[in-house]
Amino acid sequence: MMDSERHHAPASEDLVAASEEGQEASSLLGSNRELAILYTIAGQLNRKVNVREALQEVLSQVARLLGLKTGWVWLLDEEGAPFLAASQSLPPYLADHPERMTGRCLCLDTFLGGNLARAANINVLRCSRLRNAEREGDPSSWGLRFHASVPIHVGETPLGVLNVASEDWRELHSAELQLLHIIGDQIGLAIQRARLSAEHTRAAARLAAIEERNRLAREIHDTLAQGLAAIALQLETADALLPTQPGRAQTAVRRALALARSNLEEARRSVMDLRAAPLQNHALPEALALLVRRLRVESGSRLEYRYEPPPGPGPGDEPGHFPSLSPHCEAGLYRIAQEALNNALRHAAAEQITLTLAVRDKMIVLQVQDNGRGFDPERAQEYARAGHFGLAGMSERARLLGAQISIESLPGSGTSISVYLPYQGQEQERSPWL
Repeated sequence: MMDSERHHAPASEDLVAASEEGQEASSLLGSNRELAILYTIAGQLNRKVNVREALQEVLSQVARLLGLKTGWVWLLDEEGAPFLAASQSLPPYLADHPERMTGRCLCLDTFLGGNLARAANINVLRCSRLRNAEREGDPSSWGLRFHASVPIHVGETPLGVLNVASEDWRELHSAELQLLHIIGDQIGLAIQRARLSAEHTRAAARLAAIEERNRLAREIHDTLAQGLAAIALQLETADALLPTQPGRAQTAVRRALALARSNLEEARRSVMDLRAAPLQNHALPEALALLVRRLRVESGSRLEYRYEPPPGPGPGDEPGHFPSLSPHCEAGLYRIAQEALNNALRHAAAEQITLTLAVRDKMIVLQVQDNGRGFDPERAQEYARAGHFGLAGMSERARLLGAQISIESLPGSGTSISVYLPYQGQEQERSPWL
């Protein structure tokens, strides 16, 4: 007997210890299962960009992992009105009659009234949409009568309700309710992320539309408007010379035709955002030299072009090559030079105009200087309101290039417009100032 007692006493302790170990193992397994469920749900929410598709996957996973029959999600639209965002295996009583899933119900009224619990004590409600089926014994409701309702929030902002149900409703354990609550929070964060992403996309689209509209405005001003002005000038000259000097008038008409063809090509390229025609077969220094030569012939004014290349890599006097810039940068600098020269020719009454392109200390310097009548830079906005967008267009182009622009002028003292574009020595799309 004593042996038996001595034998059984340790066996009883072993049983208790084994039971505790079993409970601990069971608890650990339960925790691991919950973590696995949350991991799966989080993965679904992160993989799907479309909110409805993500909710559909979540409902499917929740129903399968918790052994539930059905589930559905109400969300609030921008005006706070509820709508059915997703559903999983609804009973025919609801699935075959979509109108029964519209309008308010007990769970929505409770949620919108702020009375749906947020903690683990998640509400279990008698579904008001299935009330008639229960009263009439309609088998198409699958005997569903109750569902758990999980509020979905982000912070204090209500987003919707997650409902889950099963036949012959079984009460969910507190751990399962807590799990549903965490899933509701995950859904809330995913919805908030999707909404912010959509908002960001809409803002980016609006910004892109504004940028494109501004680009077209600049291109129209720098190509079509200036081209038409030059054509008009040549035709006016021809008209004046026709009675007395028909030969020179014909020359002016031919210039007008050449300008019309050239500007038509420029307009096509500008609309398609292609490389400016003068840069098609030339580097920027050569294209600017051709620009100055053409304007000198057309205007008869004293235009001078100076190019200061970078120093060569060797000890000799051989100059280096002009830096390799992106087409975007070359076109921007070309248009600024074109606009500044045309402004000097048309508005400054200058006797001398000089265009300088220089490469100095990892900096490309573009400068147009004239000795004309000058203007008050502080009245630049006033000029823009009067329809003269040249200064504003040059400043906008410089900003988009990541360059700095300096406009110095005084009435009667000429004008100097300088653009400073830093470069890295390699092909660049944006400067380090951006």
